[in-house]
Amino acid sequence: MIPSRDRRAFDEFVATSADRLVRTAYLLCGDRGHAEDLVQTALLRTARRWRTARRQPEAYARRVVVNLSKDRWRDLARRPAEAPLEGAEATASIGVVDGLLDRDELLRATAQLPSGQRAVLVLRYFDDLSVEETAATLGCSTGTVKSQTSRALDRLRVALTPQKENADVDR
Repeated sequence: MIPSRDRRAFDEFVATSADRLVRTAYLLCGDRGHAEDLVQTALLRTARRWRTARRQPEAYARRVVVNLSKDRWRDLARRPAEAPLEGAEATASIGVVDGLLDRDELLRATAQLPSGQRAVLVLRYFDDLSVEETAATLGCSTGTVKSQTSRALDRLRVALTPQKENADVDR
């Protein structure tokens, strides 16, 4: 698959980038196991196209991860919605650390965003890509990245504002 002279470079790329790619995939899909599967597939595809990818392997693999997660979103959109388990809200009051609750609330709110908005937020704020790099990764214009970012942040603000404050703002 990869010529032996390039094998070391690919192995170094995997060692330095795999954790970041898994984090990105997790933020895009919300499931650790599926994120690891996405990254494995992305690394396999990157290895197959190593001659092309070796110039910017992380950008290449990140784009593959984003495209695979889009495929997953499309597949999930075709499936019936899952119902929450009974009594799930009781587990939230078991004395979880505030930071964990904040993180969980943020992840749940982010999961409610449309796939494009979620991808833009993950790439811009978690992967720390510029507007131009995000646009190149997603295959869209910089204007689309800016507008999707603005809409996503507005939706997160609304979702994360306590309901009482939302009712006061509406009056």
